[in-house]
Amino acid sequence: MTVVSDEQPDLDYDTVNVHRAGHAVTIELNRPERMNAWSSGLSADLLSALRAVAADDGVRAVMLTGAGRAFCSGADLKEGMADAAANGGPLDTEATLVTWYHPIVTAIREMEKPVLTAVNGPAAGAGLSLALAGDLVVAKESAYFTLAFVNIGLVPDGGASLFVPSRIGFARAAEMALLGEPVTAAKAVDIGLINAAWPDEEFADRAGALLERLSNGPTRSYAGSKRELNHWLYPRMPEHLALEARLQGELGGSKDFREGVAAFLEKRKPAFTGE
Repeated sequence: MTVVSDEQPDLDYDTVNVHRAGHAVTIELNRPERMNAWSSGLSADLLSALRAVAADDGVRAVMLTGAGRAFCSGADLKEGMADAAANGGPLDTEATLVTWYHPIVTAIREMEKPVLTAVNGPAAGAGLSLALAGDLVVAKESAYFTLAFVNIGLVPDGGASLFVPSRIGFARAAEMALLGEPVTAAKAVDIGLINAAWPDEEFADRAGALLERLSNGPTRSYAGSKRELNHWLYPRMPEHLALEARLQGELGGSKDFREGVAAFLEKRKPAFTGE
């Protein structure tokens, strides 16, 4: 997706682009060669960018999107396993969540300005968590969403087990979590997972127009609405995120997780044993 300004990025990061036009800022995940998978570098850059725009009173609305053909494909398993091997131990999923993922989704939810998530392609695993952390979620018609964690023997994390059921209810959330099947953008709208799906060729213009509208709107009203929604829907978010991390930490040492990652990297179907 194109950014809101043709100017040079306002903040200099390796794995995200930050562009400002008036009171609007677009943060673009920029690892297109890895389908914008979460890496330690992207996590650090994204958290820094979010905190910078949150603290800037001149910024009144933020859009989060991805470069290339994906929004975010989830955790970068290749990098994670390589780091674990270099450190001589298993992948520390719990530490990754607590150090990076939780501060990022919390920064989005607590930001006192609206965050529009513009999903320009697949949003999988933690990429779906990131997308749903936003206040309004729009997507290209060609995009899709999946809670892919089960496919590698893990559980939804990054806030997904909060954000998905709060939007679509238990039955469909359980279906997404237990089956791990992709949900098209059109179906995502129908079941209430996202707000809108637009034709690919119209997506950039319509997302940009919505961002501009939000950036010129009643910012304090938006902030108050976010506080109300957070208070009603996510009053125990820190506690729940901690539960996600503990469960993921336990499963990160399981045989099924090791098999799931191996199968993913080898592009084959996993043979889970329940261990």
